[in-house]
Amino acid sequence: MQRGRYNNSITRTLHPLHAYGPVLNGDIGRFTLWCRDAVSLDLLLFEHAGDLRPLRTVSLNPGDHRLGDVWSVEVPGVKAGMCYVWKLDREEGKTRVTDHYVLDPYAPAIHGSPHWGQSMIRHPGEPLSNGPAFPKGVVVDSSFDWGDDPRPSIPWKEMVVYEAHVRGMTAGPNSGVNDPGTYAGLIEKIPYLKKLGITSLELMPVFEFDEMEYFHHNDPRANLRNYWGYSTLGFFAPNGRYAAAGVRGQQVDEFKSLVKALHRAGIEVILDVVYNHTAEGGEGGNTYSFRELGRDTYYIHDSKNGYHNYSGCGNTVNCNHPVVRQFILDSLRHWVLEYHIDGFRFDLAPILCRGRNGALLERPPLIEEIDEDPILRHTKMIAEAWDAAGAYQVGSFPSTRWPEWNGKYRDDVRRFWSGEPGMLSAFATRVLGSEDLYSGQPLGALKSVNFVCCHDGFSLRDVVSYRDKHNEANLENNRDGENRNHSSNFGVEGPTQDPEINRLRLQMQKNFLATLLISRGIPMFPAGDEIGRTQHGNNNAYCQDNELSWLDWNLEADQTELLAFTREMIKLRKDLPALQFGGLIHQGPEETVKGRVRWIGQENREPNWGTDQAVGLLISGQGRHIGTERDHQDVLIFFNASAKSVRFHIPDTDQCKWKPRLHTCAKRAHRTNLGTQIQTKAHSVMIYSASRKKS
Repeated sequence: MQRGRYNNSITRTLHPLHAYGPVLNGDIGRFTLWCRDAVSLDLLLFEHAGDLRPLRTVSLNPGDHRLGDVWSVEVPGVKAGMCYVWKLDREEGKTRVTDHYVLDPYAPAIHGSPHWGQSMIRHPGEPLSNGPAFPKGVVVDSSFDWGDDPRPSIPWKEMVVYEAHVRGMTAGPNSGVNDPGTYAGLIEKIPYLKKLGITSLELMPVFEFDEMEYFHHNDPRANLRNYWGYSTLGFFAPNGRYAAAGVRGQQVDEFKSLVKALHRAGIEVILDVVYNHTAEGGEGGNTYSFRELGRDTYYIHDSKNGYHNYSGCGNTVNCNHPVVRQFILDSLRHWVLEYHIDGFRFDLAPILCRGRNGALLERPPLIEEIDEDPILRHTKMIAEAWDAAGAYQVGSFPSTRWPEWNGKYRDDVRRFWSGEPGMLSAFATRVLGSEDLYSGQPLGALKSVNFVCCHDGFSLRDVVSYRDKHNEANLENNRDGENRNHSSNFGVEGPTQDPEINRLRLQMQKNFLATLLISRGIPMFPAGDEIGRTQHGNNNAYCQDNELSWLDWNLEADQTELLAFTREMIKLRKDLPALQFGGLIHQGPEETVKGRVRWIGQENREPNWGTDQAVGLLISGQGRHIGTERDHQDVLIFFNASAKSVRFHIPDTDQCKWKPRLHTCAKRAHRTNLGTQIQTKAHSVMIYSASRKKS
């Protein structure tokens, strides 16, 4: 029997947790790449990413540097900050493809353009070539002083999620930070986040992406930016242009410093991640890595139909192929181990559930492996439970431990407050945790991530200021973006000088925020909704790297009032445990009344679920076990979405002394106790609490 030839160095250096990418050990660098179809490989090392010629070229051959589909080489004289790229020859059918550059998919940092909004390609439409314009991996020193790094470990029921864009938080001219638009700039805003009261910062994509991707093609949007970043170039690398310190590995330490600072403030970090498609796009897109390394492995692709496009972005990652599953798991582990990330929100998560032919799988191997992985098992996972091909898994995502973005919550709550008739029953269902979707789930109502607005769609201020989308600035003839916004302009489209309309719009923003923070589940809102940020009717600002998307830190009086209300509302949710209760109405131990509810109709009658637009809600804070008075506070809430005042009779006035907590119709709640009835104002939320008298 003939023995296979193995090189001692490759079998010695491969390690199961660090199998791929560059690893620096002293001045020796080990570079490892998965590639099934390569005939030969060259490793090109550069002193500077823009150099025309490599500092050194190392040639790999199958006999000495290949084990199965894995190529690896050890190179002396390597130091942190050096850049590298692979060049391969491979067989494609009967054709030999030669001298193609490949960006390492496992690169821990990527050097492309050194500055945000600047392309290394000089002219629009010029293709990426095998030259200085091609992005390169960076060798990094992964050591970092984390200190004790106290992990916040926020329980699901206590979470208040704040969705933010790293650049958008501080890129504006009045952000008041030293390094606008960067990780360092965001660190300076941590005191603001702490005072706001949020527990969890969900960052829009920070994986390396190319904001200049429209510039590389003859695209009408050539002068716009891929601002949101849902077009991943490197799945192990933090975006270099978000770093004030530089792009030759400094972005690694700066992002770690951000996470460390947030943890010290008691705020956990959740990353919005995109594993459903890549920056390579479909036919005719730029080739960086995966097309060269194994198109049919990494993408759902066939010779007849080409790239399957379930993502709406040209390609779909073949997530349940064994090689790709391993790649995604390695990436997630990397961010948990290297960056101490607390959780992930998965963009278009149903694509993670599709098999190699694109069909949805009942038990997707990737989801099962994430759930059972010893490193990831206790990391928070959140699903955006729909994709661009019609898969809608809200209420049915195939994991009991992944909360879901609840798009039905957004729609039903908006429809109720916009005055649409017949919405009271659906509204009540959403407020109490969407039992129609999550009955029988171990997480109960905490399976639902509730939101009225997110990065995708109108801002909260625009929900109450615009009836129609206004996306002309995106240069797509206003065809992009959602058409069904369930919004209202209250008589004027956009800005107005009418004081009554502006007063009502402010009150309506408070109504939405109060509803969100009262509802059972995990509340989430996007950065700026607490200060009335507007996108001037643009409900798809993915390419707007300007004042339309950036936070404006100069606040008018109404914005300051809204910010104070949001802080008080978050504090109230924390102060009243009944508002954090995660159980569903028909789920939980029978021996406790904690969390039980009673709906109250107007004029001392039962609610008419088909026609009423106002309702009261009594939530019991009484538990079986002895606790503090705070633990036993009952909560009484009145929602009035109608255009007229509505009278309610107050329940249990003989046993409770109801105290006003927050009203959306006033800057401060009235400091008088409730009598036997109350007249609620039009378009308002009124909140009271009380400790029930002991019998």
